[in-house]
Amino acid sequence: MMEDRILEKQKIVGDEEELTLRPQTLMEYIGQNEIKEMLKVFIKTALYRQESLDHVLLYGPPGLGKTTLAHIIANEMGTNIKVTTGPALTRPGDLASILSSLDAGDVLFIDEIHRIPKVVEEVLYSAMEDYAIDIVLGKDATATTLRIDLPPFTLVGATTRYGDLTSPLRDRFGIVHQLNYYHESELMQIINRTSKIFNYPIDDIACAELAKRSRGTPRIANRLFRRIRDFAQYEGLASITTLITDYALNKLNIDKAGLDITDQRYLTYLIERFQGGPVGLEALAATISEEAVTLEDVNEPFLLQEGFIIRTPRGRIATDRAYEHLGIKRGGLV
Repeated sequence: MMEDRILEKQKIVGDEEELTLRPQTLMEYIGQNEIKEMLKVFIKTALYRQESLDHVLLYGPPGLGKTTLAHIIANEMGTNIKVTTGPALTRPGDLASILSSLDAGDVLFIDEIHRIPKVVEEVLYSAMEDYAIDIVLGKDATATTLRIDLPPFTLVGATTRYGDLTSPLRDRFGIVHQLNYYHESELMQIINRTSKIFNYPIDDIACAELAKRSRGTPRIANRLFRRIRDFAQYEGLASITTLITDYALNKLNIDKAGLDITDQRYLTYLIERFQGGPVGLEALAATISEEAVTLEDVNEPFLLQEGFIIRTPRGRIATDRAYEHLGIKRGGLV
C-alpha cells in the first residue's frame, strides 16, 4: 500500500538495539535541558487545555536526538506517532494519504523535512494552519477542488539544514528548537545508561574516554559502545576496560579528539594541498572523494564547534588547533 511505502515502521527506523536505547519520557532523556524545560511547559499546558501541541521544528547536526524527542512528545501527549521522511513524500497524494489517516492529537514526524518537494510543501501549509487540505480533481477547465478537513494534529519536523527550509514553512512552526552538541558529562550518563541496558559494565575511566571521543553526539557514543563491547567480548573480558577502549577506538580510526578518518583527511588535505585555505567546499570534497553535502552536514559542524576550521566568504581555513592536532607546522612538517 502507498501508506506502507511512505510511512516507516518502527522496526526499520533503526536496528532493534537502537530502539531499546531510546528514552521514552522527558525525565529519562539526558541533555538538552533548556529544550526539555520548554517542551515540558508546552506539553503540560496543551494537555490542560485538551488541545493538540503546536507544531514543533527541531534542527541540528545528525545524531543529537531529534527523532527520539519526536517519539517522546507523542508519548508525553498520550497519542500515536506516524513517521516518514521528506524524500518519501514525492507527490501531494502521499502527504494527503498520511494526513487523512491521523486521529485527533496524533503526531506526524517528518525527518529531513527540508527535502520535501515544493508541490508537497504547499499542501502542507493549509494542513498545518487550517487543519485542512485541498485536493485538485481533474485537469484544466474541468478541474475542481475538494477540501478535506483534518483532525487537529502535531507536526514534528526535523532537519540538519535549517537554512534550506522556506520562510513560509518555518513560520508555521510554533515551537522551534536547535539541538546542540552534548557535554562529556552528559555523554557519560548516556554511556552508563547504555551499559546497564546491555548489561555490560564499563569502568569510569573508559567511559570518560569514550565520551571524549564521541564528537558530542549520543548516536556515535552508543554506536562506539557496541563496537568496543565487540572487542571486549572477543578478548573474553567481562567488562569494558580503559585498555580495550583505547585499543578499539584506535582500530576504528577515532583519534583522541574524536575525529574519524574523514575528519582527519579533511584537515590533512586542507593544510597540505591547499596551504590551510581558504578553499571552497566543492574543491575540498572532490579532493577527498566525499559528497560536499555530507561534509557540510556531518563533518564540518563538529570541526567548527571544536575550533579546527573557520568558514569565510572565500572558503574554509584551517586554524592553529588543526595544525597542532595533526603535528604540522605552518610551512612544513614538524
